[in-house]
Amino acid sequence: MAKKNTFDKFADKVNAFTAKSWFFAACLALVVLWGPTNFFMNIDTAQLMINTPTTIITFLLVGLSQNTQKRDTMALQDKLDALLEEAGRQDKVREEDEEGTG
Repeated sequence: MAKKNTFDKFADKVNAFTAKSWFFAACLALVVLWGPTNFFMNIDTAQLMINTPTTIITFLLVGLSQNTQKRDTMALQDKLDALLEEAGRQDKVREEDEEGTG
């Protein structure tokens, strides 16, 4: 397995942090707390307050999630390749045994 670079380590930590249920609850609470601001300030300002940070955070988290998902998929593919290779070896050994005894 290849050694992880700094970005991969960072992506793993962020992914583990944001995958927690309390993180989702905190995000939901933030939106619930933001909701009433529509009544106390200009609607455009209130929407700008929520849209700007959520767009930036979403953009960054999607990139980090794609990184970790890609590496997980590659690791799984490597394992499947190794299993298929071993199964091919076992078939070859079995065929040789059958030829030798037959």
